[in-house]
Amino acid sequence: MRMSGDPAVRLLAARSLRTHRKAWAAVFAAVAVTSALLGALALAAGSAALGHARVERYAAAAVVVAGDQEVRWTTKPWGSETTTTTAGLTERVRIPAATVDVLRAVPGVRAAVPDRTFAVRDAGPLRTGRSWEAARLAPYRLNDGREPRAAGEAVLGSGTGTRVGDTVAGRTVVGLADGPAALYVTAAEARRLTGRPGSVDAVGVLADPGVPADVLHARVRAALDGAGLRDTASGQPLRALTGAGRGGAEHLAAAPARTELLQLIAAVSGTVVLVAVLVLASLVAQALQQRTGERELLLTVGATARQVRAAAGREVTRVAGRAALCGAALAVPVFTVLWSALRERTGVVPEGLELPSPPWLFAGVLVTAGMVAGIARLVVLLAARQPGKPGRGGVRKAVGIGLLVLGAGSAATATTQGGDAAGAAAGAATVTLVAGCAVLGPWIAEAAAKVLDLPFRRLGGAAAGAGAHSRRLGAALVPVVLVTAFALVQLSAGTTMGRAAEEQARAATTADLAFSGTTAERVRLRPGIASATDVLRSTVVLARTQAGAPRLDRLPVLGVDAAGLAGTLDPGVVAGDLAGLARTGTVAVGADMADSLDVRPGATVDLRLGDGTPKRLRVVAVYERSLALGEFLLPKAELAPHVGDPYPARVLASTGKRAADASVAPERISPPGAELNGIVSAVIVSAIGGLTLLSVLSTLTLIGAGRRDELHLLGQVGASAGQLRRMLGLEAGFLTATGLLVGLAVAALPLTAFAWALTGGPPYLPPGQAALIAGTVVATVLAGVFLPASARRLGA
Repeated sequence: MRMSGDPAVRLLAARSLRTHRKAWAAVFAAVAVTSALLGALALAAGSAALGHARVERYAAAAVVVAGDQEVRWTTKPWGSETTTTTAGLTERVRIPAATVDVLRAVPGVRAAVPDRTFAVRDAGPLRTGRSWEAARLAPYRLNDGREPRAAGEAVLGSGTGTRVGDTVAGRTVVGLADGPAALYVTAAEARRLTGRPGSVDAVGVLADPGVPADVLHARVRAALDGAGLRDTASGQPLRALTGAGRGGAEHLAAAPARTELLQLIAAVSGTVVLVAVLVLASLVAQALQQRTGERELLLTVGATARQVRAAAGREVTRVAGRAALCGAALAVPVFTVLWSALRERTGVVPEGLELPSPPWLFAGVLVTAGMVAGIARLVVLLAARQPGKPGRGGVRKAVGIGLLVLGAGSAATATTQGGDAAGAAAGAATVTLVAGCAVLGPWIAEAAAKVLDLPFRRLGGAAAGAGAHSRRLGAALVPVVLVTAFALVQLSAGTTMGRAAEEQARAATTADLAFSGTTAERVRLRPGIASATDVLRSTVVLARTQAGAPRLDRLPVLGVDAAGLAGTLDPGVVAGDLAGLARTGTVAVGADMADSLDVRPGATVDLRLGDGTPKRLRVVAVYERSLALGEFLLPKAELAPHVGDPYPARVLASTGKRAADASVAPERISPPGAELNGIVSAVIVSAIGGLTLLSVLSTLTLIGAGRRDELHLLGQVGASAGQLRRMLGLEAGFLTATGLLVGLAVAALPLTAFAWALTGGPPYLPPGQAALIAGTVVATVLAGVFLPASARRLGA
């Protein structure tokens, strides 16, 4: 027999819903907000999963042959199955020029067109140059003039504001074409300017009329395999791309950014679910706690424990179901605002990454709504599993203490880790410690009441009340601790890292002059220049095992001139000598990374450069300012052949007599996806912070609504409205002080471990942000305490 179909259960649920509308209103609000957040994240995850690079330059090509822009590492961890991990490459993986002749011989191929790109300097908005023959792959057509025929001639794309006959980048403009801003030159000139005559970026294959793309793809694939062609970087087989996959050969940053976005959304979604479970558990437990007398009466008059549990489950199903659907409707505008913000912010989502949102995707919010309603149902069934029988305090206390021990152990683990591992351990410690405080809420409230007993007795006896109602106040403390700890950890982690990196960048940048659009070789020819170094930016991929799991990390690196580092860039060497970077095949390693890899000067490190080329590099130095300069420094000559733009990002120079007021911008790298991570995290932190603040307000409002009879009785026996307000104010002060202190203690342990592991110092939070957290908590607690007890009720 199904309990939900029992007429008694239906009657109990219906009447309870009408009687306890205000109690369930708090649960309704929390479920709706949770559903909106998870629904928006589900839409974001779906859009990112469908994301792909936009097809522009190769739109007319049926097949595009290019290098594999992913590096793979296959390993078998001890006790596990063979695992293959992948990482995207941010530099072009080039392919042999001989590929063109192989493809031209394939039946059904009308033309095989090589594409070569090169960096353009001193040409205003123009950044990229190409061979004019590659324009037919879009196709881009001439709007004015003619095609280039000599080395000194060029065709310009639209939007440059030039006319035929103008001179741009030392070339005469002989034609204007549609398409994006670009500089088109002859095939021979493009071959010369790339500096790699034996390779091309990609080959676009134009099909004969009537030849289907899938048939041509199969023929191209067979021809490539038969010729045994491999890329020029790591010797991997060439890829033949069709459909939306062709865009991956155009926009190299799109695929890595899409992967990072998916990982970020998954991490944030997990945090939202954990926070939602804690919030809903606190609210539902308090709602049921206030009905203990009612449940006891139902059991006394013949209702069974299963009927009471079923009635509570039916209530929450109705409330949570409707709330989840309301939240699902709100998820759509929340997602729209988030995605619009990402698209409008230049540089956050890389150019060319398409994030589609087809109509059918929005049905996903109904799935998340059902999941949230299921979580709420599970929470209420666990909270009501033994109605009328108090839980065994010993078991609950043991569970809470165990969670605190686990949290402390996770924080201790963070001190021995670095990078993402330290952040993950600190995050796990925060969640575990908050969960432990939630379980131990009544005992924490009772202990705080004893500590604050004397001062509060002098002010009105609030601590005595706190001790008498420790279970109620324990439920109220949980959301206050949660919002305080969560806000402190999320805000302080970023500011701690940012401050330490900025301090290291200022200390590392000793140059008094900086130049762009030139090279160190040219700068050294200027009068008064004592030394100069190029600063070339790229990435490397490091394969390593962390916590027993294989991983590929894509890390930003700098390429420098060893002879020009004196007086320009000081990484803070702690072992070895940077002079060793004068030779290729060498590398300097950050101190934390050196400890993680257990390497010292003289050892070797295996890396893959930005285009996937494997390198075994000899360590010549270990330095300490890796937060600012990255984990690896390489000779510029080592990096330059493997980047799309071999020109340095800037040149740092020294005159040998740096002025005290020299204002060269500090040299500092940004981890991949840092800006994207910052914006999405800020939005989600605000949303989760709002959820926890709503939980504080709802829990206190719920408690206040359950105290109407108590306040009315106090008024009847002679307590004035002023005395009642004073009592409520003292209770608000008790909750605020205890919640902030416990939340600070919960946050301090993982934050200190995280900061010590990554910066070697204490965590940092700007005073303004700390004041904002405290002020918001105080205002929310006061509202939650006083709103249910309005002036009219206090005066009744």
